[in-house]
Amino acid sequence: MGGVSGLIYSSLPVLVFVPINSLRGLTTAIWASLGVAAAILVWRLIRRDPIQPAISGFLGVGVCAFIAYRMGEAKGFFLFGIYASLVYGGAFLLSLVVRWPLAGVIWGVLNGHGTDWRQDRRAMRLYDIATAVWALVFGARYVVQNHLYDSNSTGLLAVARLAMGWPLTALAALVTFWAVRKAGHLPTSKAERAEVAQAGKSEPAA
Repeated sequence: MGGVSGLIYSSLPVLVFVPINSLRGLTTAIWASLGVAAAILVWRLIRRDPIQPAISGFLGVGVCAFIAYRMGEAKGFFLFGIYASLVYGGAFLLSLVVRWPLAGVIWGVLNGHGTDWRQDRRAMRLYDIATAVWALVFGARYVVQNHLYDSNSTGLLAVARLAMGWPLTALAALVTFWAVRKAGHLPTSKAERAEVAQAGKSEPAA
């Protein structure tokens, strides 16, 4: 949830890892990717930006680097992301089956709308659509990248990781925004919430 900057920062370690692995070997590539992730964290600290996405990104790169080191293969760097996509895709799909679409649940938690929307059939349909799109995005990432992993196509795997990152995330985010807007669940500012609360207090009793 680091926004556009988060998408960019999450791609930089991959952009560094693949060419350095080809030129200087796996160990150098691992340290280089960790160095980039650490530099991003320091940069956000200096700018006083929210550091949670950077910390998560650094830990994620650390896990990927550790797997690649233990396997002794560059393609291991992508293994964590491949199976993370499988888990996320499964979670979104399961949420549809049990009638708790994750797109709505997550949006409700982040913006304080709760779960009352589950009583509204129209809102449920909208969040079902958004959740289904996220399930397809993660499912497509897993299928394509797992195939490239099995084929030992590390270079193409990196390309797929980036190409299926920004564009598909943007598509799913747009569909989610459309669903949220149609459901009337756009976030309100503190001033707007205070105005609504004040209006409710001043309303004469029946």
